[in-house]
Amino acid sequence: MRRRDFIGIVSSAAAWPLAARAQQPAMPVIGFITLGSSDASAGWAAAFRQGLGESGYAEGQNVTIEYHWLEGRYDVLPTLMADLVRRRVAVIATPVTTAAALAAKAATNTIPIIFGVGEDPVKLGLVASLARPGGNATGINFFLQEIVAKRFEILLQLQPKPGRISVLLNPADPMVAETTLREVQEAARAIALPINILKASTSSEIDAAFAALVSERADALFVASSNYFHSRRVQLAVLAARYRIPVILPQRDFVEAGGLMSYGTDITDSIRQVGIYAGKVLKGTKPADLPVAQSTKFEFVINLQTARSLGIDLPATLLTRADKVIE
Repeated sequence: MRRRDFIGIVSSAAAWPLAARAQQPAMPVIGFITLGSSDASAGWAAAFRQGLGESGYAEGQNVTIEYHWLEGRYDVLPTLMADLVRRRVAVIATPVTTAAALAAKAATNTIPIIFGVGEDPVKLGLVASLARPGGNATGINFFLQEIVAKRFEILLQLQPKPGRISVLLNPADPMVAETTLREVQEAARAIALPINILKASTSSEIDAAFAALVSERADALFVASSNYFHSRRVQLAVLAARYRIPVILPQRDFVEAGGLMSYGTDITDSIRQVGIYAGKVLKGTKPADLPVAQSTKFEFVINLQTARSLGIDLPATLLTRADKVIE
């Protein structure tokens, strides 16, 4: 999609032209919100449109999609949601960000919200139950807690086995950071493995975190899930190569950008399901009547070329378990 087709990064609702806000759209409007960038998340938008298409909706023909790429700007979420509610968009879609889903839920109890979250949406207060959401929100749950433990276990199977692991978190996404930290600390404590916590929410902080790996003498790096880290996946891959550090990452996109390995939900498929649900709501189904779906597709991906460049001899047990090996 051409860049001018995107609404772009939202710095404040006041920045939008008054005339545009005053227009009554001829088609229903979906507000699509991610914390990444338009370029880095173009595949996610395509997956969402695919899901909409499976429900009978095509962008520009019978639905309008407003893309809001926040590039890690969590602080603008309340203003953005307030504007979407004020303009009475048909659906708010937050396919990969818990913070965006919670901001939408705080802003409205009437406009349908279709979310994608890694945590339990019942505990988050987004729905009354998975089977009967009961309010104006429903969506996809992709099991962040369970994935963290599995990802950590895979990292321990490297040869040579890591003696010290660093964990990179994004403090701007506190719920994901807290869940990741809790699960990693529990797993490391069980085997008396020392870990070091690094935090980054900007490009320069990512640079500093990798530089700190040298002083911390880390043998491997565990990168937590984060929309912002997804948008900086090329930077992460370049730094890992520069510092010759094996890294396990959240999703396939990171590995395709040059990262070593990833284990996680097939996010693209989850976002497609968010698009399907959005289309069903546009057709008149209430979110309360759409059970929260749970991801069933998980991927373990290895970049063998990156392993060779790092001088890592991956165990055959890992290679045979991989769903995809990039040569």
